[in-house]
Amino acid sequence: MLTMDFFKQYWPLLAVAAWFGYKWWRSHRVRAMLPQLMAQGATLLDVRSVAEFAAGSAPGTVNIPLDALGSRLAEIPRDKPVVVGCASGTRSGMARMLLRKNGYAPVYNIGGWRNFVL
Repeated sequence: MLTMDFFKQYWPLLAVAAWFGYKWWRSHRVRAMLPQLMAQGATLLDVRSVAEFAAGSAPGTVNIPLDALGSRLAEIPRDKPVVVGCASGTRSGMARMLLRKNGYAPVYNIGGWRNFVL
């Protein structure tokens, strides 16, 4: 039986597991919505570096590296949904916050760029 001592001892590990579980669930939810978002004309934005994008990318994605995103916002339509991806979901999470801060909505974080491929 689990005791309170177990939770006190392993709470950091449990918190990390819960975070990764949440990221997995959220990215799969966005992936399930992808056909509908694409039908609405969504921009599929990959915020990995140019070299990472050149090494492999999903069809139909636009590459704007995270470090250049702030200066290239005009390239992203504001009247359509935006779906953001990267290698693991961390940079795309930051990109989502930047886009939302600049008035883009709705913006979805699909996590890893391979999730763009249905």
